[in-house]
Amino acid sequence: MKKIIEIDDSILTKLKILSAFEGLSVKALMEKAIELFVKNKEKEQLDSLSKEEKEDIGLLLLMQQADRRDMVSEEEFLEGLK
Repeated sequence: MKKIIEIDDSILTKLKILSAFEGLSVKALMEKAIELFVKNKEKEQLDSLSKEEKEDIGLLLLMQQADRRDMVSEEEFLEGLK
């Protein structure tokens, strides 16, 4: 996705200097910075969840990995509950 954004000249100058030190293009440096920011925000959100909410998310992730075509009979299901 290509987006045009306005960046303050002082920030752009700093980005150019950092990109030279990092050996990256300004675009690559910005992408790396945004990716790091998003990961940190996701971690903050996960850290703020209660134990029950974390368990719910874990169950949701497991359910998404399940093969929906894999079926069991009613007998097998009820046997598993014992």
